[in-house]
Amino acid sequence: MNASILMLIAIFFPILFGAVLLLMPEFSSRGRLLSVTGTGLVLTGVLVMAALGTARTDLLLLHLGDKLELYFCLDDLGRLFTLIVTIVWILAGFYSFEYMRHEKEEKRYFGFYLMVFGVLSALGFAGNIVTFYLFYELLTLLSMPLVLHTKTKEAVMGGLKYLFYSLCGAYMVLMGLFFLNRYAATFQFTAGGALHEELAAGHEKTLLVIVFFMILGFGVKAGMFPLHAWLPTAHPVAPAPASAALSGVIVKAGVLGVIRTVYFLFGASFIRGTWVQTAWISLTLITILMGSMLAYREKVLKKRLAYSTVSQVSYILFGFALLEPTAMTGALLHVVFHAWIKAALFLSAGAIIYKTGKTRTDELTGIGKEMPVTIWCYTIASLALIGIPPASGFISKWYLALGALSSDTGLFTWLGPAVLLLSALLTAGYLLPVTLKGFLPGVDFNYAGLQKREPDLWMLIPIVILAAFSLLFGIFPNPLTEFIRGIVSAVL
Repeated sequence: MNASILMLIAIFFPILFGAVLLLMPEFSSRGRLLSVTGTGLVLTGVLVMAALGTARTDLLLLHLGDKLELYFCLDDLGRLFTLIVTIVWILAGFYSFEYMRHEKEEKRYFGFYLMVFGVLSALGFAGNIVTFYLFYELLTLLSMPLVLHTKTKEAVMGGLKYLFYSLCGAYMVLMGLFFLNRYAATFQFTAGGALHEELAAGHEKTLLVIVFFMILGFGVKAGMFPLHAWLPTAHPVAPAPASAALSGVIVKAGVLGVIRTVYFLFGASFIRGTWVQTAWISLTLITILMGSMLAYREKVLKKRLAYSTVSQVSYILFGFALLEPTAMTGALLHVVFHAWIKAALFLSAGAIIYKTGKTRTDELTGIGKEMPVTIWCYTIASLALIGIPPASGFISKWYLALGALSSDTGLFTWLGPAVLLLSALLTAGYLLPVTLKGFLPGVDFNYAGLQKREPDLWMLIPIVILAAFSLLFGIFPNPLTEFIRGIVSAVL
């Protein structure tokens, strides 16, 4: 099959499949619904992996006018993002088969879940900023039903907040596109930048303002301060597999937007040493500290993990903001590792809520005795997120710290690593108590009341796989690291 056709099918098959699923009448049995959904997930996964296995592919699907093109191009950065999406989406999808049993309107959930899969793949395959922006907006609209699925007051408010913040960010990006249309040679993603030197000459100050607003705009989805407040509101109200998808993958759409803007439209050399770089680094460090401290104070487990996402994704943005090869390598590694780790943590939290009904960390004393496999997976993922060797988080944070120390960023050369270290200590402070109290409840604990509560294999296997990834990628990081270095060398 032609590579271009295969790429299109990989994008639009799950979108159409999910739309048809939404329009179909109610199924006669839950088993039939799960069979249809599972078929859609597996076929999409096969199609995406087949597309990723092809050589670099360019496809101009639609020409709307000067620079306005629906254009797809598969490069190594897109391959990396789409691979992460595929793995997390399929694992969280099969986890949903059991978890969503106690939820209503499963057909609606699975329909939108499949459609978002296709949209995320399109973001990875997008070859220019126009295509990326169109599917980025579509991502917001199609993922919002996953947030407000339960239709409670809290869920509806969380969904609306997610929509409002996302649209505000998207309009910042759109404003940037209007200006970029005048000063860019092309809208296509070009390693090193796409600015037209002659047209941009003399307009550097304007363009710096534009790139800053575009970073802020995409930073909304990534949970970067000051437009981060939607994230800790939306995560706790969404079903656990949706929270895992939001934290592990969807926030990375904002990260991908930042990468494409900085490294493929404006170019790192245009930003390096300017007030934009200083402001961007400052915002990421503020977000890291603020997210860690709020997570430390939070008692609701899913909300604690949501604040953790705010902090950890800004680790990634910090690495990109340094505009330094080693730091960028660490940032891309953390994109991958954080996807496994945070998905594992949210799915573990979902298993606890599903089996016990407990949502607060102070209610989880002895949970390790009741759900040992789940809590061991939670623990492995927690150690990886803290950055304890040999878990994967240690590798990415090592590169981030080395990159900061090697960067020519003045105060941030040492302030950055100091903030990362402090955040790691806070991360240990808000994640490990669940493990310690779970396995060591104390002599006064009522051991007689304990009962085994491990979840069904549909839920347990994805958790185990993601936890294993969190550990194994730390033990054997070299193939991934070398692949990422190839991406970095093309833009720096």
